[in-house]
Amino acid sequence: MAKNYDDLAKDIVAHVGGEENVANLVHCITRLRFTLRDESKADTDYLMNHDGVVTVVKAGGQYQVVIGNHVSDVYAAVLKTSNIKGSGSIDVDEGDEDLPKGSLLDRFIALMSGLFQPILGVLSGAGILKGLAALLVAMGVEKTTGIYLIIQAAGDGFFQFLPMALAFTAARKFKSSEFIALAVAGAMLYPSLVNPADVEPLMTLFKGTIFESNVFMTFLGVPVILQSYYSTVVPIIVAVWFASKVEKFFKNIIPDVVKLALVPAFTLLISVPISILLIGPISSWAADTVGGVIATVIGYNSVIAYALVGGFWQVLVMFGLHWGLIPIAYQNYQSIGFDTVLPGSFGASFAQIGVLLAVILKTKEAKVKQIGWPAFATGIFGITEPAIYGVTLPMKIPFIISCVAAMIAGGLAGLLKLVSYTSGGLGIFKYPTFLDPAGVNTMNMWHGVIVSVFAFILGFVLMMFVKVPTLYGNKEQAVVQETKEDDHVVEPTVISNQILQSPLKGQVVALTDVPDPVFATGAMGQGVAIAPTEGKVVSPISGRVKLLFPTKHAIGLETDAGAEVLIHIGMDTVNLEGKHFTAHVSEGDQVTVGQRLISFDFEAISREGYSVVTPIIVTNSKDFVSIENLASGDIDQGDDLLALVVN
Repeated sequence: MAKNYDDLAKDIVAHVGGEENVANLVHCITRLRFTLRDESKADTDYLMNHDGVVTVVKAGGQYQVVIGNHVSDVYAAVLKTSNIKGSGSIDVDEGDEDLPKGSLLDRFIALMSGLFQPILGVLSGAGILKGLAALLVAMGVEKTTGIYLIIQAAGDGFFQFLPMALAFTAARKFKSSEFIALAVAGAMLYPSLVNPADVEPLMTLFKGTIFESNVFMTFLGVPVILQSYYSTVVPIIVAVWFASKVEKFFKNIIPDVVKLALVPAFTLLISVPISILLIGPISSWAADTVGGVIATVIGYNSVIAYALVGGFWQVLVMFGLHWGLIPIAYQNYQSIGFDTVLPGSFGASFAQIGVLLAVILKTKEAKVKQIGWPAFATGIFGITEPAIYGVTLPMKIPFIISCVAAMIAGGLAGLLKLVSYTSGGLGIFKYPTFLDPAGVNTMNMWHGVIVSVFAFILGFVLMMFVKVPTLYGNKEQAVVQETKEDDHVVEPTVISNQILQSPLKGQVVALTDVPDPVFATGAMGQGVAIAPTEGKVVSPISGRVKLLFPTKHAIGLETDAGAEVLIHIGMDTVNLEGKHFTAHVSEGDQVTVGQRLISFDFEAISREGYSVVTPIIVTNSKDFVSIENLASGDIDQGDDLLALVVN
């Protein structure tokens, strides 16, 4: 019979602070997304341990209760059993001024996250290449040689023109034209708009202060303070925000027949001079001031400062607060050539996997070992979410020990004066970022190695002296689930070994590489992801359509043998409200292997700024002993993808 979710709905509402604490509620394919008036009233620990809740995520001012495939049923139950008026099955539009947007900190963190997440992969890869170029110099290669210049260009080019990339992501965030934003960034980076080296200034402004600036030109009689905005972060973000407001103004007053040319023209005519005359200098000074204050604090006692960053880093990452430090680090790279803010966190991932290894060796729970070994392997490369969310955080004590070890390792990094010369990879891939491109601070990279090894050994040793908590206890794995037919319980369906075929053509992506922690950490279940090269989803199983989301970006299937499969096309594509998606089946339909389910325009979705990486998740993974990935690299529809093993 249909399951009653009323009790679960009432419990969730009660523990998010009651009806009066809910300002708004929407849901996507897996989550109830609450906008709470006061998040402190929510009992997160209770909800995370509730049988009907997968986990809780706080991000972008939303309190997200992850339910899984039954989220629409729970959402309906919330509306039925309370006076909450939900906004439906799409995310709240950011432009809705009637809805609370959270604190300034929430909004700032959400902004930084949204701006940097799309380019993190390129930033990491480019940082590694910059480190490689520095390694060539350390090995005696001249900076005038072709091999150095080309590798340096490959790595440093993206950092030089970082404002262009940030202009693009900022325009998407502010819902304005990406190309107008790129034009604003291009103007701010224009080579002629820098202070000349061989000309006497017309005047000097703010003489005798930290803001002293020579003026070499005027604009309609107004002094122009010229600066280099290469590699900067804050000025272009503020400039694009301002340009977005100007663009919307002109869109409202210019007739449609001439909007195509005149909106960009007038937007640039207003926003570029204002950005160069006011926004650029003021935001640069503000960023320099914040960076200077932090540098002063670190200089006063680098051991304590680094230890605090190291000890709290994993907690900051969990809540997304680390994004607040990112622009400061990039400002340091641009202004002083190196960063002293983030290096304190370097030992955290190594402390985490040191603790995890001790847990794996000491635990008697087979499932912990099964989860732990892959998490340990990915943790070496700095991807610690599987370790944190899968093992150490649920056990609590191991997570605390990893934070203690990271704090001590951070203190060691401060003692050794560890600095980074560029952003780059995580884990062992971060070593090249500690190489001094000038070849002066030759021991810095070895200090990084020492910190990482120390953090790993310390985490491992501390955990070896502590009893490993029991995570799963003596609970037997369920291999039987009830099937529903009309309103009567029928014979249980025995879960059996199964093979899932690929629903997409594309390239296989490890689940841990999916840019969403709920999927990446396995909180929704085990599986794999595919980066599609064709906009067609076919059924990987024979069974029925259990859930088809109204926006058609996600579909839930149930196999004849009892496995529940979720196919989620892209990240945050719920925001498209069904645009670019076409469903070829309906909820409740019987389907066969290879039958077309959904068509989507993956190129249009990408142009809208959304990742099309598609997780394929077995949401009842607990009913299986293991979920084994059968594919890697390129894959075609119908190829074997996952093996579901029960014995």
